[in-house]
Order: sequence, then C-alpha cells, then structure tokens
Amino acid sequence: MKKKTISAVAVLALGATLAFAGMHDGKDGKGGWEGHRGGSFSEMYAQKLNLTDAQKAQIADLDKSFRESNKAFFETQKQTREQFKAAKDANDTAKLDALRPAMESQRAQMKQLRDAQDAKIRTILTPEQRAQFDTLKAEREAHRSQYKQQQ
Repeated sequence: MKKKTISAVAVLALGATLAFAGMHDGKDGKGGWEGHRGGSFSEMYAQKLNLTDAQKAQIADLDKSFRESNKAFFETQKQTREQFKAAKDANDTAKLDALRPAMESQRAQMKQLRDAQDAKIRTILTPEQRAQFDTLKAEREAHRSQYKQQQ
C-alpha cells in the first residue's frame, strides 16, 4: 500500500507540474495536453480565468522559461521514476528502499519549483483572477487528495 501511495504521489506531482507548465511534446508546437479534455491545461486555466491575450503570452513565456531552466531536473526525475518502476516490477525491495530518498527529495524540489512558478503566474493575474486561481488550485488539490485516499 505504501509503495502504491509513493508512486501515485510522485506521478501526480510530476504530472501536475508538467501539465501546468504546458509541456511541449516537440511535434506541433502545442502543449502535451492538446486534445485532452478540450485543450491544453494552460488553455483550460486561461479560459476559466478569462485571461487577456497579453496575460496568455506572459504565462506562455514563463512556461517556456520554466521548461528550459528545469529540463535537466525533469530528466533526472524521469530516470529516477523509471528506475523505481523497474524495481517495483522486479519486486526489488532493496532498490526501492534505496530510491525512496531520491524520490522524496525530488518530490519536495518539484513542489518548490511549482510553488515558485505559481507565484510568478500570480503576479500576472488581477486580484479577481488570483482569487479564482487559488480556488481552482484548491479544487485540484481536493481532487488529488480524494484520489490518494482511493489508492
């Protein structure tokens, strides 16, 4: 049960960050969530927050910078997750135990990166949009917590 929870948390943490950053899939210049539930994650937020074109452009620039400046970290985290999954599939508890501190450290670092990115995004938003952004984030966190409890 604990292994499932750690894996789920790691996947959710990375997924949420990459989704919010509008991960570029390298194929068509659009975010990796394109076509998923009506568009990219950033597009959904843009619509719900009623962002102006200028705000969208500023956030897109932040997202691009975020991806570029954290590319090495994302790759390292991906490798750690792959190693963790391989160890889990092989039922290698010693390897799982050895990887757990790295997973936890990377999860904490990802939270810091995500929080810093959110703070930058908040500076672009109007006070009303900030309140709505906070509400959307709280709803997302509640959904994530509910998902974790089901695991």
